[in-house]
Parts: sequence; structure tokens; C-alpha cells
Amino acid sequence: MSPALPLVPAAARPPRLGVDFHVWDNLFQGSRSHLLGMYSAAIRQAPDIEFVFFLNDPASLRNAHPEFALPNVTLVKMARWPAPLRLALQLPALQWRHRIDLLHMQYRLPLLRFGACACTIHDVLFESHPQFFPRSFIWQSRWSYRQAARHAALLMTVSDYSRREMARHLGVPVSRIALTPNAVDATRFHADRQQGADAVRHHGLTPGGYLLTVGRLEPRKNQALLIEAYARLGPQAPPLAIVGQRDFQYGAVFEAIERLALGSRVRLIETVDDAQLPALMRHALLFAYPSVAEGFGMPVLEAMASGVPVLASHSTALPEVASDAAELLPPESVDAWATALQRLIDDPLRRAALVSAGLARAQSFRWEDAAAVLLDNARALFSTSPPGTRHVAI
Repeated sequence: MSPALPLVPAAARPPRLGVDFHVWDNLFQGSRSHLLGMYSAAIRQAPDIEFVFFLNDPASLRNAHPEFALPNVTLVKMARWPAPLRLALQLPALQWRHRIDLLHMQYRLPLLRFGACACTIHDVLFESHPQFFPRSFIWQSRWSYRQAARHAALLMTVSDYSRREMARHLGVPVSRIALTPNAVDATRFHADRQQGADAVRHHGLTPGGYLLTVGRLEPRKNQALLIEAYARLGPQAPPLAIVGQRDFQYGAVFEAIERLALGSRVRLIETVDDAQLPALMRHALLFAYPSVAEGFGMPVLEAMASGVPVLASHSTALPEVASDAAELLPPESVDAWATALQRLIDDPLRRAALVSAGLARAQSFRWEDAAAVLLDNARALFSTSPPGTRHVAI
């Protein structure tokens, strides 16, 4: 249930925007980076709004990102509960107890709502690419995503591709979906190769002497095809580092390595901390991202910001993110990937051109812009918009 607008009486108190931030307590992933980047900018832009973040480890967030200690921020410890209980009981209780005027969730909404909710749905790939998802996930997502799209006072996504797919599959008009694109934390992902070399050597790699891909070990990320393409380069090729945690269907990666007798030439790195991943990015010779389907594709942008030439798939949202700053390839062609990898290894001038284009492309994505769209829409709901501010979904 949601109250009628306006959400906050004009002269009452500052509006309170709550955020389910349980993803902070996990390893870096796209949804965690999205909330962290957007709200790091939003809380600085909006001293007139009280931000309340629900997470298990407030101290680590405050210590890592001082902006979350600003006067308009409250960090509330939220115990780790299984997702069904978090949605059914924990978040509704927190929304009520802390008088949250707008509660921001990702993908799904609480079953019981004591106020208005915002929802970011990053993608609906389970609809367009169902072969990559368990049937049980597809069934429950079809229901919960449609419920979120129907009941969210503010609906957001991260790419125009995802916005169009949401409109097609969830039955909401494009004009009702606000666009809050991802960006990169420049304090972590940058091209200063004076930093992080020791972290690279810690993993048995030589700075500037390896190929890199990053992503969960699952069929959609297409690492098995990359391994097939890499095997064609021969034993003189630099090692291939694959950074990612195992997902429910990771076997093809290990099977390909064993079948092609690649041994130590392919380095699997399943766990990296927050400092090691950017170091591995910036010291790679090149970055390859053969993913079949993405709602955005954060690693592509992070590699560009790290000053690394990028090869990426010409599919779903990736051309929108990379534009002409990466070489785009068909995700199903081993030949195309093998040829492009070898060409880029052999051509330092082409690598330099892609580095220059990638740095410029990464700088065009700004968390401040995503935060401005969030805040503009939130203020319209709160009816506390400063003069000249308008409600937009761009």
C-alpha cells in the first residue's frame, strides 16, 4: 500500500529516502557498484533529503566512503536474512519504523509496503535469453518484476536497451522508466600504472603481460568461447586471466581448459578484494568481454577507464556502452575472437588508439548525472522540488 502524493507535507520535515543496501555486504557486483556510485553523488547533491541506508555493516561503508558520514545520512544495521524474509518482513518493518517516504529497491519490491517505493530493474534478460536462467528463476521473476513495474512510484533502469526491453516484456510505457546509467568510480578504476603492480604479481601475473576477462563463471558470460579462441593463439600468447566466481553452471569453463590442455596458461582467479580487481584491470594488455547478453556491462566501462583496450560482444546493451571505443565482435564466432585477439596483441598502435577512445568514452558516463535523474524524480514525488526543477524520465 502506498500513500497518495504528496508523500511529505510541504513544511513538515525533510523527505526520507531509504535504500535497501544489503548488496554492500557482498563482493563487488554490478548492482552494488550502481547503488554505491549513484548515492555517493546523490547525498552530496541533496542536503535537503535525508538518506537512510539499510545494511549489515554500516561501519565498513562509513570508513570506506566518508560521504556516507555526512549529516543527511543515516546508516541502519540490518541483519542478514534470506531474501524472501527480507522482502516479506524485514524491509516493510524498517520502512515503517524509520518513516521512509520512498524506499529504493533493486529488481523487486517488498510484499507489504508502508509508503511509496522506487525500483531499479537492471535487465530482463531472463525473458530475451531464457536459456541462461533456471526455470524456477524465470517463473518467479516474471511475477515479481511485473509487480515491481506496476507498483513502483519510480521505476528506473541503467541502459536504453534495458528500458526498451522492460517496456516490451513488463508492459509499461518507455516514458515511465527513468534512465540512470552506470558510471565508474575513478578513484578505483584509473590508468595510473604506478599503482597496483604488486597485486598483479601476487596472482602470478606480469604487469602488462596478460589478457583479462571479468565476470561470473556462467554460460551467459561466454568464457568457454573465449578460451576456445585463446587456444588458437598458440603457446607464445600471453596468459589469459579469468576473474570471476563460480555460478550454478560453471562446468564449461573448466571442461574447455582441460580439453584444450591449456594448463597454467589460463589463470582462474575466483576471489579478489576491492583493491585487487582495479589493479588487475589497469595492468592487463587487453580486456576481452565476450558476454552474450548484458543489461549494461560494467566491466567494459571499468576496463576503458583503466586505460586498457577492449574487445566486446556486439550484442544487447554492449554497443550502447562501448560505442566506437571498443572492437565489437559476434559473441558466437570463435574465429572472429581469435583473429581479433591476435591482431590486437600484435598491433600496439591499434591498442593505443583504443585506449585513447576508451578513456574518453568512460568519462562520458558520470554518477552525478544518474544521481540528478534520481533526485529530480524523487523530489517530484516528495513535492519539494526547487523552482525550475521538473519531473523527467530520460
